[in-house]
Amino acid sequence: MSLRGGREVKENYQIFRLTGLLDAFSEPAFRKVIGKCIDDGPANIILDLSAIDFVDSSGLGVLVQMAKKTQGLGGTLQIISNPRVTQTVKLVRLEQFLSLQPSVESALNNIANK
Repeated sequence: MSLRGGREVKENYQIFRLTGLLDAFSEPAFRKVIGKCIDDGPANIILDLSAIDFVDSSGLGVLVQMAKKTQGLGGTLQIISNPRVTQTVKLVRLEQFLSLQPSVESALNNIANK
């Protein structure tokens, strides 16, 4: 299964709910679509990866790029994780940089407190 999902835009954030695989196959399209959405604004991004089955190094690379891009625009990138995603991110010690969150509610609180 490839990467699939939906987007919801609110006043000061965008949330993407994704399922499937964030890997070398899906990464180019993911980068293009999410990158354009970040450019269109708002720059606070919540990626709900709680239903993602697999993330590889290509997927991690694009998440780092998206985090840097949102920071450059004055926004944030927060990732709702699951045990598989968390394990992969912790393996390369990016859990702080990628702002892993346990729930959408906690990510929204971080945006409200920004």
